[in-house]
Amino acid sequence: MITGRDPATGEGIAVSVRDGVIVAISAAEGAGDGYLTPGLIDLQVNGYAGIDLNDGKVDPERVIQLTRTMLCLGVTTYLPTLITASKEALLDALAAIAEARRMDGLSRQVIPGIHMEGPSVSPADGPRGAHPAAHVRPPSLEEFSHWQKASGGLIRLITLAPEHKGAVDYIRAVVAAGVHAALGHSAATPEEIFAAAEAGASLSTHLGNGVAGMMPRHPNLIWAQLAEDRLSASFIADGHHLPAETFKAMLRAKGLERSLLVSDCVALAGMPPGIYSQVVGGEVEVRSDGRISITGTPYLAGAGLPLIANVPIAMRMAGLSLAEALQLATMNPGRFVGGLGRLAPGQPADLLQFTPGAPGEPLQVHAVWKAGEEVFCR
Repeated sequence: MITGRDPATGEGIAVSVRDGVIVAISAAEGAGDGYLTPGLIDLQVNGYAGIDLNDGKVDPERVIQLTRTMLCLGVTTYLPTLITASKEALLDALAAIAEARRMDGLSRQVIPGIHMEGPSVSPADGPRGAHPAAHVRPPSLEEFSHWQKASGGLIRLITLAPEHKGAVDYIRAVVAAGVHAALGHSAATPEEIFAAAEAGASLSTHLGNGVAGMMPRHPNLIWAQLAEDRLSASFIADGHHLPAETFKAMLRAKGLERSLLVSDCVALAGMPPGIYSQVVGGEVEVRSDGRISITGTPYLAGAGLPLIANVPIAMRMAGLSLAEALQLATMNPGRFVGGLGRLAPGQPADLLQFTPGAPGEPLQVHAVWKAGEEVFCR
């Protein structure tokens, strides 16, 4: 029996677990101060605390270490995310992630698939972001089949720019293969956005970021994605990637049901403030507030806060309740990984017990359970 307070009502609840699955939820007296929620689900994790999935040197042990780090941050399901790189580097990284799942039962449970963010992003400066221009290339079903072979069929989500030649046919094919197609790092026209959604694209990756700094006020690809009801949207609610009023307006436009949070955290997330030299981004500054930027410029070089920190920031920026913000980090992203993230009988007992921190501070993790087994963190 696992007890805590319901984030929606504040009332005590008790969750009964058998064989790693929730079998019943009932009222409970004396549940204590800790809230109980499904574990967080992060669809976009590039690394954390010096663990890098995109430096060309990833190995299974690094992936296993990242899994345990994510669990201790309240994330019970995540998609390791690989950005644009050479064909060989991507295949090596995919094989390392697959091997980590074979070696480690916990990684196998926590990692349901892989997010390929690229390599078919916009080649243009601005929307390309930190993706290396030398390795940007059009979408290829032959390369997709090589990814699936290297990973053992683990590709779950692909982010691409729909303006690439052949993108619509590619989206249609990968969606038919059971993979979610997302739009991001793009300079597409509204017509190209709508065509991608018609072909089966279902998500906008970190909407409002990965776009040109200057664009027509209307029409443009941001309005098109906000208006397209077939697209859900992920947001980086770290207080740096989107101003509060922008995030609030976008959330209202998409609606809570079609919105979700991602951390998009990189290897320098969680590191002490300072200047670091990186394979992607060059000289990068990490600030005490989690902002990561290219040294001496206003340009971001990745996200520096984990999902557990983004939940209260989202609450503050958009005036959300605790339960609403948690929905954006549990049930809503859970739709992209097989319907996880719900506190209900029949669901895996992936649970997080926490208390809110001081205003603007991350939620304070008390305990984490994966498939009913408590995870012990140092």
